[in-house]
Amino acid sequence: MPELPDVELYLEALSTRVVGQPLEDVRLGSPFLLRTVDPPLSIATGGTVTQLKRVGKRVALGIEDRCWLVIHLMIAGRLHWKKRGIKVGSRNQLAAFDFPNGTLLLTEAGTKRRASLHVVAPDALDTLNPGGIDVLTCSFKDFRHQLTKENHTLKRSLTDPRLFSGIGNAYSDEILHHAKLSPVALSQKLDDAELHRLFNSTREVLIMWVDKLRAEAAGNFPEHVTAFRDDMAVHGKFDQPCPVCGAKVQRIRYADNETNYCARCQTGGRLLADRGLSRLLGADWPRSLDDE
Repeated sequence: MPELPDVELYLEALSTRVVGQPLEDVRLGSPFLLRTVDPPLSIATGGTVTQLKRVGKRVALGIEDRCWLVIHLMIAGRLHWKKRGIKVGSRNQLAAFDFPNGTLLLTEAGTKRRASLHVVAPDALDTLNPGGIDVLTCSFKDFRHQLTKENHTLKRSLTDPRLFSGIGNAYSDEILHHAKLSPVALSQKLDDAELHRLFNSTREVLIMWVDKLRAEAAGNFPEHVTAFRDDMAVHGKFDQPCPVCGAKVQRIRYADNETNYCARCQTGGRLLADRGLSRLLGADWPRSLDDE
């Protein structure tokens, strides 16, 4: 799923292409994409894009004083900049937003249709905001308040859109590894030094990745948005060496997600129990790196 760094790159790329441009047409390739009926989608046609915003992991286009078009890419949705008027025909092409200088194409891989388009009134954008704070602009005091007002694991807290805006599975792994904190440590159990370390790591990791992705795009529209990158430290790196200490990266699987971490850097060498595998192995489940 595109997270804060990816969405920020999309916004930067769109700002030079669509802001100040009239939206000539919106062509839907899938009737299931549009999740609202009032205001109608037609209200956006002919209006000029006057502003762009990130709402969590959503991309929002402000169409004058008419409406907001809010795109949620979910897991497999992606944006592409194409020649004006490109045909929308294949099953994964969900919508085309036509401008005089090009077409913004929304695609979604796979068969599940989770990506969405909402049309909301100019004063109703906040209705789609889960309420999480922007970690790139918030104070340490606000960060600490959000993190500690409920007692959850750090992994859950960082990825909760009601607490923090735009952080998902991939970058939470990278943040926690950078901060040398266990993904299952409880948010209300951190001492002041650990809280400061997590706050600084959250900002440093996200800013570093925005800069990396910007350099990678080199002014072009970002076309290689993925949650798995070769230079990530632990996310998607199960059984590969940690770039800091060399120990094998571990993982916890649950539902459709997994948490990747380094036991030596983050948990004092203790292996965290994978619900399915640890239940299967029982007493044979290794408790530390030394037991593997």
